[in-house]
Amino acid sequence: MTHLLDLVGRALVMAAGMFWQTGWSLVLGFTVSGLLQAIVPADQMRQALGRAGPREIAIATLAGAASSSCSYASAAIMRTLFKKGASFVASIAFLFASTNLVLELGIILYLLLGWQFMLAEWLGGLVLIAVLSLLVKATLPQGLADEARHHEEQRSGHEHMSMTVAGGTWRERLRSRDTPVRVAQNFAMDWRMLWKDLAAGFLIGGVLTVFVPDSVWQGLFLVHASPWVRLPLDALIGPIVAMLTFVCSIGNVPLAAVLWGGGASFGGVVAFLFADLIVLPLLDIYRRYYGWRMALYMGGVFYTAMAVAALIVDLGFTAAGIVPHATGGIEARVSHFEINYTFWLNLAALALAIWLFVLNRRHPMNHDHHAMRASR
Repeated sequence: MTHLLDLVGRALVMAAGMFWQTGWSLVLGFTVSGLLQAIVPADQMRQALGRAGPREIAIATLAGAASSSCSYASAAIMRTLFKKGASFVASIAFLFASTNLVLELGIILYLLLGWQFMLAEWLGGLVLIAVLSLLVKATLPQGLADEARHHEEQRSGHEHMSMTVAGGTWRERLRSRDTPVRVAQNFAMDWRMLWKDLAAGFLIGGVLTVFVPDSVWQGLFLVHASPWVRLPLDALIGPIVAMLTFVCSIGNVPLAAVLWGGGASFGGVVAFLFADLIVLPLLDIYRRYYGWRMALYMGGVFYTAMAVAALIVDLGFTAAGIVPHATGGIEARVSHFEINYTFWLNLAALALAIWLFVLNRRHPMNHDHHAMRASR
């Protein structure tokens, strides 16, 4: 019993350590996201995304990178864009950009895994969107897209409605006195959407680090196999592991750190990071939004694109000689608390978060509709 309690204590310290290392970046990322949601109306995005050409895909990618990093919120926004007239290809470009190219995700990857993984996530996200766009254009039946667009929805528990400040241009909206309130409202909404996934990610990461020996991950990701066998199979295995963890977006990063420290290959970890959009709860949400046929299609084409993109990234980084060396010992590195730059950044982030939450409490979203537009 004493040994079990010791393991549980280590797992909790590990979870707290991962949150400590990344807390300030979450506040920064959600603040930037809240600001962009406040000054960029969704109706303008919908009007710009009606076709499926390179320009529309590029616009959707930029808009997604400036949007929320919560997988559930991004799926809800993608649903709105698609059902209001955006093309399916542009809609999924937005979806993947909003969960792979956002600022806070890259910062957390840098803090827990290093600059190579941050670069792989951002460059790989672009590769993933390109591969996915080609696959969808080549395989999506037009009838299926029309059927999904007009599917009668079953409501899910994850809804997202960001508020945009009134104004003719983004500069006018940025200077508006209402902007801090909208940023606070969007900030609080994103935290409410994501905190459970983040907590689950950190806790599961702590538990897996302490309770699962490295030999399990080494066996799962074929650490002793030939590289020509290991690379493609790990790219296929990574998304499956992600599907079964039920954790989305940023919550996947602590688990990725555990996999990397345990012996998973670079491409396998990248594929795992890409796969937050095919966790089982999200597949069920796609079914609710678009029907069974489209949900199955999305699961299949997403999985294929994730594996292909991860393999391309692995091969590219290997050719460039920048694949990092696994160091292990993540528990010792993360479960280390001291008064350093992380301490001061977290202190500043806490003050900012408290101010935004107080501002949101003083101006509840549902009591202040007269000066805002809902980005539905």
